[in-house]
Amino acid sequence: MRILLVEDDQRIAHFVKKGLAEGGYVVDIVANGDDAIGQAIDTAYDLIVLDIMLPGKGGFEVLETLRARGCRMPVLVLTARDAVEDKVHGLDAGADDYLTKPFSFVELEARVRALLRRGAGEPSTHLTMGDLVLDPISHSVRRGDATIELTPKEYAVLEYFMRSPGRVLTRTMIIEHVWQYQFDTDTNLVDVYVNRLRRKLNDPDGRLLQTVRGVGYTLRS
Repeated sequence: MRILLVEDDQRIAHFVKKGLAEGGYVVDIVANGDDAIGQAIDTAYDLIVLDIMLPGKGGFEVLETLRARGCRMPVLVLTARDAVEDKVHGLDAGADDYLTKPFSFVELEARVRALLRRGAGEPSTHLTMGDLVLDPISHSVRRGDATIELTPKEYAVLEYFMRSPGRVLTRTMIIEHVWQYQFDTDTNLVDVYVNRLRRKLNDPDGRLLQTVRGVGYTLRS
């Protein structure tokens, strides 16, 4: 699951991103309203966590702009503005939930899970590839009748493959999507995680998670 965090307080942004990343979410951060609109339109986010008091366009204007442009992803407002009229304004502008600062991260994470379940709708959101099944809401993985225990980063790598079936993902793409830092050509981090996944998925020969020599990896049934 990919989340856009719109927050200009670097301390809060780092705290929220760290907590959500430990839960297996991929988090992008922007610090102003104009960048928030551009990112939300250009990228298919599963959820936006939005501050109201931002440089440039404020959070309410961001909300109204996104909804007017047809962006339907859930939005959780996270702000110090706790007046009733502000909450009403935010919800009327298109927010799906409203949480005030200071906040408990446990509550924030619970609200994120609830909004992601709600945004998923009634149809099954499970990602499947043959007998491999990944549930983005519960962060669970099964192959056949066996439950696969993965670390948050292993899960994030597998989810990226499951959301891009048959697509060749380069090492750079995987690093930037999962770890969100510039790729170091000397690191074998991606290869290590692919090998871990193959072992846990009972795919030692790489027939499911295939190597595309000189390019990267792809997930194919």
